[in-house]
Order: sequence, then structure tokens, then C-alpha cells
Amino acid sequence: MRILVVNWQDRLNPEAGGAEVHLHQIFGRLAARGHDVSLLVSGWESARGEEIVDGMRVVRTGTRYTFPLHVRRGYRSIVAAGGVFDVVVEDINKLPLFTPFWMDTPVVGLVPHLFGSTAFQQERFHVAATVWAAERLMPVVYRGSEVVVISDSTAEDLEHRGFSRDRIHVSYPGIDHSVFRPDPDADRAATPTIAYVGRLRRYKGIDIVLRALDRLRREGLTVRFLVVGQGDDRHRLERLAQDLDLGGQVAFPGFVSEDQKVRILRSAWANVYPSPKEGWGITNVEAAACGTPSVASDSPGLRESVRDGVTGFLVPHDNVTEWSAALRRLVEDERLREEFGASAERHAARFTWEATSDEVEDILSRAASR
Repeated sequence: MRILVVNWQDRLNPEAGGAEVHLHQIFGRLAARGHDVSLLVSGWESARGEEIVDGMRVVRTGTRYTFPLHVRRGYRSIVAAGGVFDVVVEDINKLPLFTPFWMDTPVVGLVPHLFGSTAFQQERFHVAATVWAAERLMPVVYRGSEVVVISDSTAEDLEHRGFSRDRIHVSYPGIDHSVFRPDPDADRAATPTIAYVGRLRRYKGIDIVLRALDRLRREGLTVRFLVVGQGDDRHRLERLAQDLDLGGQVAFPGFVSEDQKVRILRSAWANVYPSPKEGWGITNVEAAACGTPSVASDSPGLRESVRDGVTGFLVPHDNVTEWSAALRRLVEDERLREEFGASAERHAARFTWEATSDEVEDILSRAASR
């Protein structure tokens, strides 16, 4: 097939995150299988206008903030240069671009999750209101399109919003099991240590974990916290850690390499993910593949990546008391940690990028023929 993928960013973008990893893992594999895959994405300062990445032709236009204004012109340029496609995939992980309105080619939507009202927890009111309103229009604009989602929670959300259930396909993300796996030669941290790995955004709820650790400290239990990643909420979180007198317990390593990330997940006693809403929660599965249990919010998406009482704990998102109790149980009960870690490893084995790519390839093939 000749496939065009439209996304705000590619994985080389400095602002790239889990959505871009998900996209490249799937479509890089489809390119390796012989499909002709092009990506239309935004650029950044010093970015090349066009290059080959993971076997795919990447064409960049506009910037992170102007991409919606340039995407149609970029598409017309590709078509004028001889680009003819069997199917277009719009990765809808920010503001929808409404491609079915201005493309004649069959469009498949790839939806990690929709923000809904959680957008108001992160963005300024006018930005959040724009995202909220745009998402309200999606069932009308994409009513003739197949939609691929990454969790049952997102499928239920789309159906509730008015999408036709028979056009929604659930395809769980995979992980690279050659990278994320236990290492018998790697030791756990000598002192109780938990880790968060991801973007530092206000809506992620990292402050809840800090407050839970403050409660544990006042109860006599000291737990080290590695807050790994970068984002616009870092300074607020650093100030909060200082205000709670947790400065010696909390470290902010910033961006780390993939090897460092794996070492952190292997050494941590538990992984944490306190977000109120996610499409999936891939870090929970990556940690699980390393034999590390998770404590996560009992929220859409995350409750599918963690099996409560089996591979970790699910707790009410904003309940500091419940968070501190769950962390205490894992920290103080070595046998429980080992049982959860072994179950987590078995749970993670279900999810592979090859299986995900097979599913997406089949969906695109049927959409193209239709």
C-alpha cells in the first residue's frame, strides 16, 4: 500500500513523546514489509524539510504551533510531486486536523485518547476550549472513517461521544521485549525507590505522589522518588518538593537515554503513573516487562495497563491517603513486590509491536479497498 501518515510530530522532534514512538514502531515496520509510507509532520528550528527516518519519507511543514495552518499546503505539495496514496492515517493526539473534509483518499483515524475536560487542567482557557470544541465535532467529521484506538477505555469514550462502534478498532500498543526485560545481574536500588518516567505536565498529577511521600515521611517512612523526563511543570514540581521538605528524597534527572530509562525501571521498587486520563500507559507495561510493579491512578487507559492487585495497585487519582497506603504496602512487603513483579512480567509478554503492526496493517488494507 501507499500510506500517508499525518501527525503533528515525528520521533526526531525535540517535543516528541509516546505518541510518536507508537507511530514509528508501527509504520516503520510496515515500511520494512514493503509498504510505501510517507509522514507529513511539523518541523522545528534546524529541522530538515525532508529526510528518510525508519524507512519512511518524512516531509515537514510549519512548526509545532503553525502546523494546522501549513498542513494542507504541505499535502498539496506532496500530491503535486506525484504522491498518490491508497489510505491516509491521521494520528489524532492533539488538535484534530479534520482530514476527511479536505482529502479524497480514505482516512483512518489513530486515536490514543481524547482530552475532554482534562484539557482545562493543562492549557490556558482559550486553548483548552478550542481542543474541547474540536473534539465535539469529531463524530460528525470522521463518521465515515475507520478509527484505531489503543485501549478499550478510549473505544468506550468514542462510542459515548457518538462514533459508530463497528468502525472502532482496539489495537493495544506493543513494547520492545529485547530492550524492556529483567536483567539478573541488575540489582534493585538499595533504598526504597519509586520512579515516574514521562512528560512533566500539570495534568499528569505528579504532585499527588509528592504529597503522598510527604505523608509517608511524616509517618517515619522515607522513599526516594526519581522524576524522569522534561516538561513545563518541572519548576513547579521542584518548588513543591522543596516546600514539602522533600529535597533530599526527590531527584529530577531530566531527559535520559533509553538505556538509562531501562536501568531506572529495573532498579526502582515501583513505577508510578498518577494521571487522571491516558490512552494506555505504556510506561506501566515497560516497567512490568522489567519485572517492576506499578501504582497508578484508577483512570481510563491506565486501568488496562495495570491489573489491580496482580501487577500493582490502582488507586483513586487524587486521593493522597490511598496513594501513600499503596506505596507503603509495596515498599514494606518484599514478598508482595516479588509476586507483583513476576505477574507483571507475564502480563507484559502479551504486548508486542509485531502483533500491533499486523492488526493495523489489516485495518488499513480493508479501509483502502473500501
